[in-house]
Amino acid sequence: MFGIIRPCRHRLTERLLESWTAHLCGLCLALRDGHGQLARTATNYDGLVVSVLVEAQTASRPDDRRRAGPCPLRGLRTAPVARGEGARLAAAVSLALASAKMRDHVDDGDGLFARRPVAAAAGGVAERWRRQSRTAGSSLGFDAEGLFASLERQVEVEAAAGFSSSVLLVTAPTEEATALALEHTAVLAGRPGNRAPLREVGRYFGRLAHLLDAVEDLSEDQRTGAWNPLVATGTTTTEAERLCRDAVHGIRLALAEVELMDGALAHRLLAHETEAAVRRVFGHARNSWNPPPAGPNPYGGGQNPYGNPGAAGPQDGNPYSGGPYGGPSGGGPGGGSFPPGAFGGGPFGGGPFGGGPVPPPPPPMPPQRNGLLRACGMWALLCCTCQACCREEYPNPCNGRPMHGACRDADCCDACDCCECCECCECLECCDCSC
Repeated sequence: MFGIIRPCRHRLTERLLESWTAHLCGLCLALRDGHGQLARTATNYDGLVVSVLVEAQTASRPDDRRRAGPCPLRGLRTAPVARGEGARLAAAVSLALASAKMRDHVDDGDGLFARRPVAAAAGGVAERWRRQSRTAGSSLGFDAEGLFASLERQVEVEAAAGFSSSVLLVTAPTEEATALALEHTAVLAGRPGNRAPLREVGRYFGRLAHLLDAVEDLSEDQRTGAWNPLVATGTTTTEAERLCRDAVHGIRLALAEVELMDGALAHRLLAHETEAAVRRVFGHARNSWNPPPAGPNPYGGGQNPYGNPGAAGPQDGNPYSGGPYGGPSGGGPGGGSFPPGAFGGGPFGGGPFGGGPVPPPPPPMPPQRNGLLRACGMWALLCCTCQACCREEYPNPCNGRPMHGACRDADCCDACDCCECCECCECLECCDCSC
């Protein structure tokens, strides 16, 4: 399961939680029934929005739900699950996204996909899912070819992206693919007037998903040297956060123009859970990407504002070298750099107040690893006490690395600040908030 929308049960009313679970299980079972057991691994939280929107635009019917058998993920309990064209379209879209993602990993040789047997098997699965998605989409009147054409254009766009390119050019194919999927929900629901606003919702949602995925992968991509849209285009994380918040605002404005029969869950997922995803990703981002200035060094080659043309500038470590306070290679009055310890030795042991270099900080303590039984016991304790969900930070019982609770920075235990009335009476008309 993957996606940016991950609602916590603490933020959903009982009715919305039941509806969310019904769509999630309905998507999983639609993948199983239409495409085999392996296809259930393509269950996508974001693709679930397709099923939610189809149901939100149509009047409720008794056959919208069916009783599903016991499932280990539900504690071996039965539950009502969504079925129909919405679940089937969500399954087709999820297969398409999973196929494109797997193909991308194979092409890049990421992790296990660098091994030839794994890459060959994954490539075969991706191709089969592509064919199944195309067939399922065609049976619903959905232009699956247009979806795959947009996803395939992503490779060309990434290859042409440069340091001065706009990151929105990179996200454009994802925006177009998501827009096609959400627009078709209006066709299935028989509401042609909703096509234009839902296309806008999909465009902003695709932009948001692409940017959040890039921020989440930023540290790992920099470590491995993998391609990342923020690094490739020189987009800072601050600018990425601004674009994400603009996308959330655009989703809310476009969603307000969509005519819905029961839009409580759709409003919760698209107007509020997207905002929670932005807080989660940028609140947990451990690496801020600030690109170096493009073009030639502004302080070299006769452009030094501190002194003689062609002299060294602040990049050599001293902002006054080569300036009015020193010669061409000087760092102080009369030229010449200050030697180590020029200010005399001192109790600080180095730098400008000492006689030598500052000693490096001690290396961090390696994380503590636990045995299998101890790790399982600790995981059970974290889950049973809800610490894995709501604790600010805790060590991974398996490898000791720090982890954050799933609901950190998401106000999961608080009521919605502006739409509490929407959930208590389960309607949207009474809500006066701007969202």
